[in-house]
Amino acid sequence: MCRIGFSLCVAVALLLGLPAVTGAAAHGLDGAPAVTLIGDSVAEGIPGDAAALRTLDQGIALDLEVAPCRRLTGTSCPPSPPTALDVIKGEGSAIAPSVVIAVGYNDFESQYADEIEQILDALEQANVEHVFWLTLREARGPYPAMNSDIANAATRHPELTIIDWNEYSANHPEWFQDDGLHLLAPGSEAMATLIHQRLLDAHIAVPPVAVATTVIPQPHPARSYRFRFAADGGRAPYSWSLTGRLPKGLHLLASGTLAGTPRRPGGTFVVTVKVKDAIGQAGIRKFLILMR
Repeated sequence: MCRIGFSLCVAVALLLGLPAVTGAAAHGLDGAPAVTLIGDSVAEGIPGDAAALRTLDQGIALDLEVAPCRRLTGTSCPPSPPTALDVIKGEGSAIAPSVVIAVGYNDFESQYADEIEQILDALEQANVEHVFWLTLREARGPYPAMNSDIANAATRHPELTIIDWNEYSANHPEWFQDDGLHLLAPGSEAMATLIHQRLLDAHIAVPPVAVATTVIPQPHPARSYRFRFAADGGRAPYSWSLTGRLPKGLHLLASGTLAGTPRRPGGTFVVTVKVKDAIGQAGIRKFLILMR
């Protein structure tokens, strides 16, 4: 569950039907891997779009620190929010072990390379293990050179992974407002999808959980029956439940085992089986049971 400052987090939580969590409690909620995203007004499109936030928040405990006019270091432009360096130092040891940086559109080209080093040094001091840095969309003059600064930093810092937003968005002008930088809803959702995929690729975000079983053996009246459902993705341990009516004598255990001795008479039964993983993700699948 994301943290975006108390009032905004509450509003987003109500929008998504989720509990609002602020402060350090946002990290590792329900055992999910903690991720902090530090962004400026471009990344601010993500908490402004419910679908984008749902995508990014999946399989992680998200601490979302976004603000308009944010710079990496120095003084941010008005309304002068805390810089990325301020956020990192302010969170200290509470910052997540994985951090995503989406800041640069308000920074100065001549200072950007040095500022990247300052940010990476501060993250190292905070014991951050993984840093993901979004490239800047090259809609204006200074951004290609600044993207080169990001690429150069990655050659010196093995903990730094580049998320190439510039390349990913290059052929999609429909994702952006008139300035070619700030996001419309499709762009917010695309950015969230790209970040989430890179977190999955790095084995940080937990993949969605699903019911892997597609077909079950059919039970017969008066015969002992035992079958265990399988799950895919998510994080073990899993717990299982179902909705619908089973044949009398059958029951589903929390372990995912369907067992018992069905009684007569026969009939057709439709049940929905649900698997829930250790961080609260869930998957469902319907099954048809024919008793003959």
